[in-house]
Amino acid sequence: MSAGRTVLVLGGARSGKSRFAERLVEKSGLSRVYLATATAGDDEMAERIAHHRARRAGWRTIEEPLALEDTLSREAGEGRAILVDCLTLWLSNLMFAEADVVARTESLCVTLGTVPGLVVLVSNEVGMGLVPDNALGRRFRDAQGRLNQAVAAAATDVAFVAAGLPLTLKGAPL
Repeated sequence: MSAGRTVLVLGGARSGKSRFAERLVEKSGLSRVYLATATAGDDEMAERIAHHRARRAGWRTIEEPLALEDTLSREAGEGRAILVDCLTLWLSNLMFAEADVVARTESLCVTLGTVPGLVVLVSNEVGMGLVPDNALGRRFRDAQGRLNQAVAAAATDVAFVAAGLPLTLKGAPL
C-alpha cells in the first residue's frame, strides 16, 4: 500500500481553516469523508456540530473522538479524501482520557505515512497568543505545539490560514 498525500491546515479560531480544508477536499474530486473528533459536551457545542453537519451535505461523516489512527487506517483509500476536523479537539479528548499523548502523536504520524488517498487535517495554532494562566492550559498549549510540529513533519503539504487566506508553508501552493 503506497502512502497518499497528507495536508495539514493550521490557523487560529475563526481563521477560515476548516472552510479552506473543505475546499481542498472538494477540489480533489475524490469521494469525501468527514472525520469529526468533536463531542457535544454542552448545548453550544451541539449547535456547532449541527452547523458543521448541515454544511457538509454530500459528505460521509464519521464521528470518532479518540480512535483517529484506526479510523484513518480503515477508511483511507485510493479515490477517497478524508477531512479530519480537528486535531485540537482530538488532543483535548486524549488529554481528558489521560491517554499517552506522545505515543498517540507518534502513532498518528506513522499512520499518515502509510495510508493511501488524500488526508486533510485541520488544527489550531494556539502558540501565538497569551501564555495560559494555569498549568493545564500551558500543558495543552505545549502538547498542541508538539502535535502540530510532528504532523507537519509527516505531512506532504502544510498551509497556514489567517483571515481566510492560505499561506503555503510546505509543499506546492494549495
